[in-house]
Amino acid sequence: MRAKLTYIVLAAVLVVYFVLVGSRGVLLIKQGTAVTVLFGAAVLVLPFIGAWFLWHTTRFARRAGRLARLLEAEGGLPPDELERTPSGRIDRDSADAVFARRKAEAEQQPDDWRVWFRLAVAYHDARDTPRARKTMEHAIALQAKEAQQGAWPGRTGPEPSDEPASGTPA
Repeated sequence: MRAKLTYIVLAAVLVVYFVLVGSRGVLLIKQGTAVTVLFGAAVLVLPFIGAWFLWHTTRFARRAGRLARLLEAEGGLPPDELERTPSGRIDRDSADAVFARRKAEAEQQPDDWRVWFRLAVAYHDARDTPRARKTMEHAIALQAKEAQQGAWPGRTGPEPSDEPASGTPA
């Protein structure tokens, strides 16, 4: 709940920032000189890019949260079986071992959104956020197709990578 509240507050702050930046862009355009009109137009682009990014991020978070609730209702959320360091960080070897199991599950059941969801969690635990997001997007797409059509025979989407994370944990 704390993360959700933080996200809402930060999103609200961003929206206020977008409005302030947009108003500055309009003021620059109203000045009427060639330079200020160009700067004003450039400044107006920034809130649109930020709003687009915020909208996509919020949509992704809501869809991933919906999958988590569905999986929780089924009793299929992955258990927290990771070892942690004394400071509370996830142990790298433990994350790699869990990742290997989740990857094998995804290879055995490529059309099940549930195993892709769990693989996305394993990528996240291994601190590979780009792959975690891509894998979660694949799980969302699989669940949406399953909800629309029932079981779905074809496989599309990212292949699970052999590398759980890039770099070493800090």
